[in-house]
Amino acid sequence: MVSGQTIGIAGAGSIGCFVGGMLAAGGRRVALLGRPRVIAEIEAHGLRPTSFEGFDQTIMRDRFALSENPSVFEDAGIVLVTVKSADTAAMADIIARHAPSDVVIVSLQNGVGNTAVLRNRLPGRRVLGGMVGFNVIALGNGRFHRATSGGIVIEQDETLPAGKLSVPGLTIRSTDNIDGVQWGKLLLNLLNALNALGDLPLRRQLSSRPWRRLFADQMAEGLAAIRAEGIKPVSPTPLPAAWMPPLLRLPDPIFEAMLGWTMKIDPEARSSMWEDLKHGRRTEIDYLQGVITGIAERRGLEAPLSRRIVELIRQAERKAKGSPGLTPEQIRAAN
Repeated sequence: MVSGQTIGIAGAGSIGCFVGGMLAAGGRRVALLGRPRVIAEIEAHGLRPTSFEGFDQTIMRDRFALSENPSVFEDAGIVLVTVKSADTAAMADIIARHAPSDVVIVSLQNGVGNTAVLRNRLPGRRVLGGMVGFNVIALGNGRFHRATSGGIVIEQDETLPAGKLSVPGLTIRSTDNIDGVQWGKLLLNLLNALNALGDLPLRRQLSSRPWRRLFADQMAEGLAAIRAEGIKPVSPTPLPAAWMPPLLRLPDPIFEAMLGWTMKIDPEARSSMWEDLKHGRRTEIDYLQGVITGIAERRGLEAPLSRRIVELIRQAERKAKGSPGLTPEQIRAAN
C-alpha cells in the first residue's frame, strides 16, 4: 500500500523539499536526498512547506529521513526525481545502485526528455513521467513556499494509483497522455527565462502588456515548433494552449480577469530560473527554449526570439551577477 512505503525524494531542492514536506506532513514516510547546504538548513530550522493558500507547517527532523548518502533509498517503494534536467542521468545511476529493483520511479522535472533518460539508464525498472503544475520558491530557514496554483500529474499506471499519493494540500492525479501534459507545461515554462531576465515578480510581469506580448510571441514560436513535430500539447491551465498567445495580447483589464480565473499567483512568486541566476547556478534554458530552437533548426523554422533568449540567459550565467533586469524592448533588440 502506498501510504506504508517510503517515498524517496531524489533531489532536495525547492520542488523536492516542498513535495517531501507536504508528504511528510500528510503522514507519509519520506526520505530526502540532499546537498550539505540544504541539509544544514533543515537540520537547523526544520522543514517548513508553506503555500499562498495559507498552509504553514514545520515538520521536525524525527518525522522524515534526510541525508546526502543515497542509502536513504534502500527501502524506498517510490522515488520522485526532482533534480535539474542536466543531473538526470547521474541521479538515475544513483537510483540504480541504491534503490530496490522493484521501486517505482517518477520524474517530477521540467522539460520533456527526462523520462526517456531515466528509462534508458534504468532498464527493466518501472519509470513514469510526471509534471508539477505549480511554482515553489526557497525563502530560507527551511521554508519552501508554493507560490502558484496547480497540482501534480503523473503517468497512469496500475502499480501506482496517483490518488493514493495525494495528501491534504497536495493533489496528485493521473493521465494517459503524459507526453501532451509535459509539452503543455514546457510552453508555459517559456516564461521562466523572461522572468529571470526581467527581475520582476511573476504577477507584476504578467500585469504588463509589453511583457505579455513578449511571452505571447515566445509561445507562438513554441507552438509552431511543437506542431511541426506532430505533438498536441495539453495545457496545464483550463485554457487550451493555442488560445494563450491571443489572450496574452489582450488589454490589461480583460487579461487580469482571465488570469484570476485560470491561475492564482502569489505576489512575490518568481521563476526557478530567476532563482538559479540569483545563486549563480546553471539554468535549464537548454531544456526549455533550447528544445524549441532545436526543433526549429531540425525543421527549418524561424525561432529568432527563442534563440535570442537562450543567448541572453547564457550571458547572464557567464557573468554570474544574477538577473540582468532587462526590459521587453531590450530583449527584443538584443543581438
